[in-house]
Amino acid sequence: MDKKLPDMGESLPEVGENSPDMGESLPEIDENLLKMMKRDRFAAYVGMELREARPGYALVDMDIEDKHLNGVDMIQGGVIFTLADFAFAAASNAGGQITVGIQVSISYLKASKGKKLKAEAVEVSASQKTVNYKLDVFNEFDEHIAQLTAIGFHKNS
Repeated sequence: MDKKLPDMGESLPEVGENSPDMGESLPEIDENLLKMMKRDRFAAYVGMELREARPGYALVDMDIEDKHLNGVDMIQGGVIFTLADFAFAAASNAGGQITVGIQVSISYLKASKGKKLKAEAVEVSASQKTVNYKLDVFNEFDEHIAQLTAIGFHKNS
């Protein structure tokens, strides 16, 4: 238990900082969205990578490290939730409207001890003020790890 937690004042890497060509390899992602997602310091801290984003859809992934495991050596549920939440943020904000989550429900379907996770966000419906999303989390073996539903609110509508 002698691992030191990071000082919250220290500089954290940007999402994709370990992949210098991130902006070049993802030309379909809106530049403003990419800038906003790179400012997500927590996503960067836990190692999330934005792979694809467009209005109503996003795909993100991450490598699982020792710091992502709970006391029984399984991927911590908060890591799974956070990965899906990051995908939701990318997909729901890709259209240019600032959207924040107001309700999310998660079902953990299977424990995963794998080394990679990916989350996919798909818009189910949208109105002027709210959006509804289905989110799925898979491991590297394409095993369905978790399923989420999310409701978002458009702040600037």
